[in-house]
Amino acid sequence: LLRPTQYIMSTVNDTKFKFAVFLLTGIPGQEDIYLWISIPFCLMYVISIVGNSVILFIIKTDPSLHEPMYIFLSMLAITDLGLSIATMPTILGVFWFNSREISLDACFLFFIHFLAKIESSVLLMMAFDRFIAICNPLRYASILTLPRIAKMGLVFVLRGVAVALPFPFLLKRFQYCRSNVLSHSYCLHQDIMKLACADITVNNIYGLFITLITVWLDSLLIFLSYVMILKTVLSITSHTESLRALNTCVSHLCAVLVFYMPEFSLTVIHRFWKSSSPFLQVLLGYIYLLGPPLINPIVYSVKSKHLLSSSSGCRVGDTEVKENRPWPPIPSWTLTSETTRATDLHPLERSSDGVEDLE
Repeated sequence: LLRPTQYIMSTVNDTKFKFAVFLLTGIPGQEDIYLWISIPFCLMYVISIVGNSVILFIIKTDPSLHEPMYIFLSMLAITDLGLSIATMPTILGVFWFNSREISLDACFLFFIHFLAKIESSVLLMMAFDRFIAICNPLRYASILTLPRIAKMGLVFVLRGVAVALPFPFLLKRFQYCRSNVLSHSYCLHQDIMKLACADITVNNIYGLFITLITVWLDSLLIFLSYVMILKTVLSITSHTESLRALNTCVSHLCAVLVFYMPEFSLTVIHRFWKSSSPFLQVLLGYIYLLGPPLINPIVYSVKSKHLLSSSSGCRVGDTEVKENRPWPPIPSWTLTSETTRATDLHPLERSSDGVEDLE
């Protein structure tokens, strides 16, 4: 005779039982104060939406900001808006209305994974922008052209789609008979696959592979770019110029740390430290998803003088007049007679006398 539990599991296996919905989880053990917890989440949501929207509006309306650095920043703002819109409704739904149910199809959309890969790609492109601006500023305008930037963005969007698209198919083949309670108030592939009553080796391998070729590869390339940047900065004889060059990287470094540190921590916890506190996993998950959309617009608004002063630019009538400045501002250490050719300079930096002399 079968024990009651064995009979239930046998029945489950025979009928291929599958849950119709998953149950989202807010912060375990804090259900009594969900309403109070929702206040800071709501504030973060508002600041993220307003901050990133303002950045996009300023960049769009100010022609002087239609340059590679700010185009990449607008890409980052769009991605952060997407992350906020994809996560905050379910988070606030759990905290405000205890609305925990989510259908399998809705949970399998995985906008979070797609947008996270896009954000990693945008941070990589911004690192490339800083690398060219500091290590090869004379060729900046010729390397980072608008068509090339558009192609880079398209390639990384397609990469995000390609890596996130298999997730629903890998999960729909499973039957979920263990539990239907998720660990977070949003859907993650690594969270759902643990509920399957089947072998999840393929999902584990694919998830790890995708993490390696996207987030870890991007972070490695960002690290290498900053190694080259640091090497160039250390070769500058002027202390003022070296600090000026490093100062242009501060905002990007903050964005990189805010995004990658929780990501790496969650990867290690999910795969190698499964006995960790559930509260720690939930906390890191919120920091990972809500941190970048909240902090990025604040950091870039504070650090970018051009962004802050764009609204006070020169105007003739109702038309904005773009300043006659090269992009990026060409550092003085690169403008030496031995290394500088007139054909490499930005058009605004050329002088007719200098060109005639060199010719």
